Amino acid sequence: MNKIVGSHDLLLVTLDTLRYDVAAELAAAGRIPNLARHLPGGRWERRHAPGSFTYASHQAIFAGFLPTPACQGPHPRLFAARFAGSESTADGTFVHDTPDLVSGLAAEGYRTVCVGGVGFFNGQGPLGSVLPGLFQESHWEPEFGVTSPTSFASQVTRAEEIVAGLPPEQRLFLFLNVSALHQPNWFHLPDATRESGDTRDSHAAALEYVDRHIGRLLAAMSSRRPCFAIVCSDHGTAYGEDGFSGHRLGHEVVWTVPYAHFVVDGPRREAAA
Repeated sequence: MNKIVGSHDLLLVTLDTLRYDVAAELAAAGRIPNLARHLPGGRWERRHAPGSFTYASHQAIFAGFLPTPACQGPHPRLFAARFAGSESTADGTFVHDTPDLVSGLAAEGYRTVCVGGVGFFNGQGPLGSVLPGLFQESHWEPEFGVTSPTSFASQVTRAEEIVAGLPPEQRLFLFLNVSALHQPNWFHLPDATRESGDTRDSHAAALEYVDRHIGRLLAAMSSRRPCFAIVCSDHGTAYGEDGFSGHRLGHEVVWTVPYAHFVVDGPRREAAA
């Protein structure tokens, strides 16, 4: 990461509430082609979430504790605050002297921008302001939230505007919390009604909806220079497994999440004459 930070724009996308099993099934079935083309080997990596709900998980993620590979470690981290005795800080880890990754990247000259989704990023009240308050600039509107059937498309449009408004030389760290997977998601299934309720199928349909727009986001983020992207879930959610529904609980479908990181090439340069 020490070669990436400073030379690439950085993108962190959390697909809020996305389950690993649903994400893996859709990738294998060819139902999320725009995401799958960027996944190493066309597959998601199976990882364990650092928290069982959005607030806890993102506090850990912004401290450099991304979802952990689902096997025995220690696993070297991409980012870490400097502290003695860290077993997951390695030679390739970007180490910062600030308490969180966001301020660490700001210290390296990055413009740090949050495009919020679920309520913990809405800036409405003290709790909803903690996480977006880490960033130099934050954006949230009701159209980005969980009740909007067009939330991700609206978020991507805002991200495109942010990129377009930056000076070419300004490096960018953009964080986008995708709310589309979170309940309610019944409206992503054709002909569904509110009375139908949210299901594993509507959760999958929400991921297909996100896939239809993710290409715009990746294109915008790689329009000025190469972009290092992390796309993952912060936690999963239950749809009746073992009698559980929702999250903030200790079930396998909540703790197991999809993860990927990859580089999206920047604009092609014309060869010198």
